[in-house]
This record gives sequence, structure tokens and C-alpha cells, in this order.
Amino acid sequence: MRILMVCLGNICRSPLAEGILRSKILTDAVTIDSAGTSGLHEGELPDPRSIAVAKSNGIDITDQRSRKFKVADFDNFDLIYAMDQSNYQNILDIARNSDDECKVKMILNESNPEENLNVPDPYYGGDKGFDNVFRMLDEACDNIASKIQ
Repeated sequence: MRILMVCLGNICRSPLAEGILRSKILTDAVTIDSAGTSGLHEGELPDPRSIAVAKSNGIDITDQRSRKFKVADFDNFDLIYAMDQSNYQNILDIARNSDDECKVKMILNESNPEENLNVPDPYYGGDKGFDNVFRMLDEACDNIASKIQ
């Protein structure tokens, strides 16, 4: 199983989702990665606030580097989780066919089925926003992990 987490810049939400899910998966048979639809921060570490909230919850995400989502990701991943409706649409816009489209899911549908809720972008929201995003993603990743293991 190969899972990709996707947000806009790949420095706040998707690195957290990657780190959280990695911490919950107890097998090497699952690959987890993250990417951004914009590519604006390619090669950069996650936002220091994402690193801090992950660390305060016992997760180290300092080995991650931002990268841009690419069409080849449809071939390389079984599931692609979008953090919000905008990124969901951006991913679908470059899908080649219905097989690609079927791989794309809204991550919070794992904790709030069929509600299509957005994980808010915490970049301009201060430290509390990162705590809130962590809690949302932690719950969704609990449900993802329970389905996989």
C-alpha cells in the first residue's frame, strides 16, 4: 500500500499527515509520502510550527522535504489524500483517467464521512491553528491506520 498526502505548499498540513500516519503504521509494507500542488517550497523543510507540534506529540518530521505533486504520483500511489477542496480539485484537474480520479480522497472524510470538510491551512493562523490541524489529522489517520492494519 502506498499513500500520498497533499496540500498546497507541502510544508504545513501534508507533512504533518505524513508524519502522523507513519507513526501509526506498524508495518514496512506501507509507504507514506507527501507533496504540494504548488511546488512553491520545493526542497524546504516543513514549517517550524509543524515540526514543533509534531515533536510535542512525539513525532519527528525533520527528514521530510517539500516536493511538487506530479502526474507520475498517480502511478506511484494507491491512495492520494487531499487536505482541502482546492487541492482536491487541483489533483483531479491533472488526472488522466477515472482510475487516477478514484485514488483521490478528502482526508477528513476518514473521520467525518462524506462531509468533504477542509483541513484549514494553519500558515497564517498562529500556533493554535497547528494544534487544531494536528488533532484533526490525528483522528483521520487513526481511521486510515485501522483500515490498513
